[in-house]
Amino acid sequence: MNSLKGIRPDRPVLIAGPTASGKSALALALAQRDGRDVVNADAIQVFGNWRVLTARPSSDDEKRARHRLYGHVSGDAEYSVGAWLREIAPLVDLNPPPVIVGGTGLYFSALTEGLADIPTVPADIRNEAADRLERHGLPALLNELDALTRARIDIANTARVLRAWEVLRATGEGLAVWQERPAPPVLDLSDCYTLVVNAPRDWLMPRIANRFDTMLDGGAVDEARRNLPCWNTRWQSSRAIGAAELIRYLRGEITLDTAREQTLIATRQYAKRQRTWFRARMRDWHRIDAETLSVSVSQLYNE
Repeated sequence: MNSLKGIRPDRPVLIAGPTASGKSALALALAQRDGRDVVNADAIQVFGNWRVLTARPSSDDEKRARHRLYGHVSGDAEYSVGAWLREIAPLVDLNPPPVIVGGTGLYFSALTEGLADIPTVPADIRNEAADRLERHGLPALLNELDALTRARIDIANTARVLRAWEVLRATGEGLAVWQERPAPPVLDLSDCYTLVVNAPRDWLMPRIANRFDTMLDGGAVDEARRNLPCWNTRWQSSRAIGAAELIRYLRGEITLDTAREQTLIATRQYAKRQRTWFRARMRDWHRIDAETLSVSVSQLYNE
């Protein structure tokens, strides 16, 4: 596949990329051109209580193409990659096949490589993990993980460390052991068009800042205010980047400028982790240059 014009509507399209890289615009253009649905592969955009802050598709975007698995999960609910796989499984058989887009590398790996059938972690163990994190911090959980799991996961990602600790506590076996028993993949990578948006750091950083400023102008503070009465740091939805910072601002603990700066730092760190994952785990995917992506999108609309 030498260009986007080589993507025909007979196979699913998988589009991965770091936050603010323009991948959603590409997905929408392909969906409109081919009559496809757009399916979400972002772990936080599934939650309904953060639309602005997670950059979910706008209502105008949703009118232009059908979007699935966006904002359909209650903010107080638990949601896992296994749940996402169960929901996406029937969607891959749509005609024409969908465009699956997002920045959660684990979702794409599970989709195309298979996912271990790990038993459900009981609520009391999830609560125990959250308590230990709150009282003792992330290093304490890391120190209790088995060496193989600790070597494989992103130790800077709180959600990943929590999940690994919960699995070990619930099953007596490390997450890495379970991951070596994967179920068959939902999609064969060779049957898909695969794209990773290659976004250089110096190009991406200003876009991250501009996008968050757009979020602020578009109602992110009001959205945080609606979440304030039920704010709970243990909810997965509360991991939306910028959520904790805006809540602290609304509580009078920090200024809006400080909330903005802290959010930008967290977003840059997240984008770095995404880019590292894509380089390490998606070597066989086709690369598309983010700096020329807008031109490619325009060409799709003009076909």
